[in-house]
Amino acid sequence: MTTSVARVQGLLQDNPLIDGHNDLPIAFYELCEYDLDAHDLSVGVPALHTDLPRLRVGQVGGQFWSLWVPDDDHAVKRTLEQIDFVQKMVARFPDALALADTADEVEAAFKDRKVASLMGMEGGHSIDSSLPVLRVMRALGVRYMTLTHNNNVPWADSATDEPVLGGLNDFGEDVVREMNRIGMLVDLSHVSADTMRDALRVTSAPVIFSHSSARAVCDVPRNVPDDVLQTLAANEGVCMVTFVPYFVSQPFVDWVAEAKQATGSTDLDPLRPADQRKLAEAFDKPRPQATLEDVVAHVEHVREVAGVDHIGLGGDYDGCPEFPTGLPDVASYPTLFYALADRGWSDEDLVKLAGGNILRVLRDADEAAG
Repeated sequence: MTTSVARVQGLLQDNPLIDGHNDLPIAFYELCEYDLDAHDLSVGVPALHTDLPRLRVGQVGGQFWSLWVPDDDHAVKRTLEQIDFVQKMVARFPDALALADTADEVEAAFKDRKVASLMGMEGGHSIDSSLPVLRVMRALGVRYMTLTHNNNVPWADSATDEPVLGGLNDFGEDVVREMNRIGMLVDLSHVSADTMRDALRVTSAPVIFSHSSARAVCDVPRNVPDDVLQTLAANEGVCMVTFVPYFVSQPFVDWVAEAKQATGSTDLDPLRPADQRKLAEAFDKPRPQATLEDVVAHVEHVREVAGVDHIGLGGDYDGCPEFPTGLPDVASYPTLFYALADRGWSDEDLVKLAGGNILRVLRDADEAAG
């Protein structure tokens, strides 16, 4: 293990670790309504999974900050407010953070020992079915859009809603084509399997899953089926494996199903802290704990099915109440790399996982843009 620690730390010192999805913007809003004076990210914020000291310990070189807002009539305005927050956060800490939009800008920020800060919208509701709004969001620096969140949008089915369209409708296909044209990455996390397949059929550029794991390892609709992982490889895209317990641990998923059935609480959401507590209080069987080993199993399954050129990491920190043992916050990334190094991963493959693959996708998307 000592050898792996020194080896991994050296690799991450020389090559950027880029995470695909962090929900700090909405978490900071819920904590203090975006007030950067209320909680100092430069000295640590224990109430969150993310702050600057822990990003340094985690050797994070690049971060896609998630722009998630509720699906309501104010979604476009609230998304703009989140863009404003990310810009203000970066301006507040210029020695630690740098805005980035391209692979070259990520690498330049990393060379300066700053966390390259990119933005991704989480949910097509943030454009209100408007291609002009989509184009404006891209002009403001939004680098990817997740086509849906937990609910369907009028033009695409979500993984966690009742299917209406059977994937994408004609306008949904137009959205994908326009994203290709303007160089915005198509993010297929949260969408239904049929939407995944439709988007992969339509796209002319590599797509990503910013925070999804493997359905063959943990059978939930939010994860990626093997046939889609195989198509993703042909597309030259990347699946960025997430750490969310409900997406990585089958015993955790099974416990939730048993608890809901036993308590009659079928409407509770296992990703919400309050609902998770209600299930635990109402059900006498102890809740299983997701582990680092669960995440390793997903990383290695995606590598086996899609190939090592099509895998990355999207932890989803500050997007759910707790994380697997061994991976409690953004300081934890090296722990995963130690485990993979001990399992025989080569330096080249670890670098691809860390950020090499998503940098390639960014360059490919820019080249494909019209």
